[in-house]
Amino acid sequence: MDSAKLIARAKNILTTPKTEWPVAAAEPATVNNLYLGYIAIIAALPVIAQFIKGSLIGTSFLGVTVRAGIGAGIGRMILGYILSLVLVYVMALIINALAGTFGAKPNLIQALKTVAYAWTAWWIAGIGVIVPWLGLLIVLVGGVYSIYLLYLGLPHTMQCPPEKAGGYTAVSVIIAIVLGWIVSLILGLIFVGALGGAAMSGMHVTGSNGDTVTVDGNSALGKLAAMGQRAEQAGKELEAAQKSGDSAAQSAAMGKMMGAMSGSNGPVEALAPDQIKAFLPAAVGNLKRTAISAERNGAMGMQVSEASAEYSGDDNQHITLEVTDTGGAKGFIAMASAMAPEEEKETETGYEKTYSDNGNLIHEEWDHQSKSGEYSVIVGKRFTVKANGNADSIDELKAAVGSIDLGKLESMKDSGVKSE
Repeated sequence: MDSAKLIARAKNILTTPKTEWPVAAAEPATVNNLYLGYIAIIAALPVIAQFIKGSLIGTSFLGVTVRAGIGAGIGRMILGYILSLVLVYVMALIINALAGTFGAKPNLIQALKTVAYAWTAWWIAGIGVIVPWLGLLIVLVGGVYSIYLLYLGLPHTMQCPPEKAGGYTAVSVIIAIVLGWIVSLILGLIFVGALGGAAMSGMHVTGSNGDTVTVDGNSALGKLAAMGQRAEQAGKELEAAQKSGDSAAQSAAMGKMMGAMSGSNGPVEALAPDQIKAFLPAAVGNLKRTAISAERNGAMGMQVSEASAEYSGDDNQHITLEVTDTGGAKGFIAMASAMAPEEEKETETGYEKTYSDNGNLIHEEWDHQSKSGEYSVIVGKRFTVKANGNADSIDELKAAVGSIDLGKLESMKDSGVKSE
């Protein structure tokens, strides 16, 4: 599969899965060409993003940015990539082995197609780990959409009865979660189990007649289905770019398609560095600002802006305040916010909880012993404001977030949106 065909398949399976699955199922294929022409390329996206995040961008906490060494990052990237390729084949073997249980026809090639194309959304969404704090939620959106794609694909690739597709999907997803958890243990990223559980909770199928899948429009799955429909028009532009042979136009069109998929209905220009930096105050309570920075980055047509400031005072108090404009990924953020589970857990020295307040998703954690923590809020389903560091109480971190004009920030939720 050449690059144009690869892009066309990824675009079609994401935007028009109901018509693309029969086409994919009918195509002749081998394990070799599926891996070399599609899987090996798309599966590389999330592991490359993990390397960029871990070794180049880093993770900031308490005013300190931690980056893995380049050598260690490359080693982890290679190992993660190899394990992901192995996991695809293992899942294909399992789906093939389960075929008889659900009245399907065993066929390893078709099972491999099923995994490869259903996981496309998850792999592409894996790029989202680069976005501060919300990266996992973006991956969650891709994970749930991949479950939806799997549900749509099984009746075509494995020829299972439509009424058994839900059970076939559920069992396959549970096994995938377990296998993914094992891989995450190897890589030291123990989060796949929680991701999968939240993804399953968003799956609510109300009926199917084999060709047309009907879902609850208010469920997460129904919203994802609508997301795919909105992306169909953007996909036509990508198809035209492919025919032109212009690689730059193809890249730009892919970005627009991903923006449409994210619910943006067109490209979104994130706030300029000076605009977002202006939201950070000169002082937070008795703490004075000691450093400030801002930048705007873009990848695959989606821009993200971030401004960060450091505040210090007496008694070893130090707070980092960040404002992020998720820009072109704002649709993903809105979906992820709607799907994120509310939870609370306590330890001997502190607590952590995620909840919604006045339509905003809030995350807070605090350690009484070290007197450190984090308080984050999503504003206007587009912007994130986060304060973390050492303070007398979580209330000081909340006050730091409150020092930003959240109302003005929310009023800019449609800034830079270019409807097409």
